[in-house]
Amino acid sequence: MFEALRTFIHDVSSAGEGTQEFADDDYRLATAALLVHVANVDGRISLPERVRLCAVIEQRFGLDRAATGRLLARAEATDREAVDFFHFTNVLKRSLDDAGRHRIIAMMWRIVFADGEVSEFEENVVWRVAELLGVPNRDRIALRQQAAEEPEAPPVEGPWSPRA
Repeated sequence: MFEALRTFIHDVSSAGEGTQEFADDDYRLATAALLVHVANVDGRISLPERVRLCAVIEQRFGLDRAATGRLLARAEATDREAVDFFHFTNVLKRSLDDAGRHRIIAMMWRIVFADGEVSEFEENVVWRVAELLGVPNRDRIALRQQAAEEPEAPPVEGPWSPRA
């Protein structure tokens, strides 16, 4: 609870600081980096994955398009620099309760299913992150099933449409 309050105060006080609005210990950055990683684990982020990624970030964190773009740019850089998932999952374990950690896994599955193709690499990333977050296997599998049954998102058009 104190962590959530600290994050809120940080967000409000750093609104005009550009890329610093998403500090290294910000759970939103940790989440976005994991989502970027799972989307890119097969070597490229497809257009459906990028569209879903932007939509999930905007919806879950209540960000506008510009803030979403800044967060994703920072997440991509952070993911490239990371050597493992520990930093990200450690931030998330400190910042989120069990329900929040389950939401992270659900978000990851939504990205995995965005392009209609599920690779063993994507499944392995979600499994490893779920283990590090303490999400039980049965819950991870149930969240996978929910994401698999989710209808496809409609195509998104407009000036913020992600690049392929």
